[in-house]
Amino acid sequence: MSEETATATRVPQIKDLGPRFFEFVQSLDRPIVFLDIEATGTDAMRDRIIEISLLRVSSDPVAIEAPRTWRIDPKQRIPQEASEIHGIYNEDLEGCPSFAELAGELAELLRGADLAGFAIGRLDIRLLKAEFGRTEVELDLSAPRLVDSQVIFHSREPRNLAAAVGFYCGEELEGAHGAEADTIASLKVFAGQLARYDDLPTGVRDLDELSTAVNAAYVDDARRFMWKDGEPAFNFGKLKGKPLRWAAGDPEHRAYLRRLLQGTLEGEAHDVVVEALQGKIRRKG
Repeated sequence: MSEETATATRVPQIKDLGPRFFEFVQSLDRPIVFLDIEATGTDAMRDRIIEISLLRVSSDPVAIEAPRTWRIDPKQRIPQEASEIHGIYNEDLEGCPSFAELAGELAELLRGADLAGFAIGRLDIRLLKAEFGRTEVELDLSAPRLVDSQVIFHSREPRNLAAAVGFYCGEELEGAHGAEADTIASLKVFAGQLARYDDLPTGVRDLDELSTAVNAAYVDDARRFMWKDGEPAFNFGKLKGKPLRWAAGDPEHRAYLRRLLQGTLEGEAHDVVVEALQGKIRRKG
């Protein structure tokens, strides 16, 4: 079966989540579905859902239903870089249904409910809209209200230097935005992080790998190209998500690449395109 009826993580009971959550559930005027999606990438129009989990909470009766999770055949390859993040590989989806085959069942769970999750407004909802748009199942995903816990997290826990000084050092940042004060504060915040996280490495090499892990997904510093299956792919414009090798081999798109070289591309991104036009495609690592 494609739907996974068991979960390795125990689903909490409403009583475990505190009186404020119970108050939240009692206030619901319609069910709310917590969801999470894994996909082939981060382009809502070109990428596809490969796993989705829905957990429905209702007030009449007050209940948290068991989550329902499906693996989905995206009908396209999963890039190696994406598989390394979510641990789902192409062979794992052999025999799984397509999104179109599941659309009716998913719509039944989502229709008439509000939606919640962590960062769902950034990609998950956009992916769902695009996937349903490719099926004959109608579902208005502009109607549900959204509860995005990442937005709440960031609004209540600011991600600036002053907030870091307060969190790690228990102090207020005086002279904020002055170079000297901010430099000293950065030093104290880093010392506080070392003190708080026993598993945080103390070697510069390991800390560099941790600090640059996000940038490792991109070919160039300006993030104009990202790695996809170990080769550059566009991260901007009309060819976003498409391999540079493919564009460099097509006469029409070669002309587009030449126009880019005359305009917006600079630095390493410029060099990557020049090499591609010469038949040299960079490889990751």
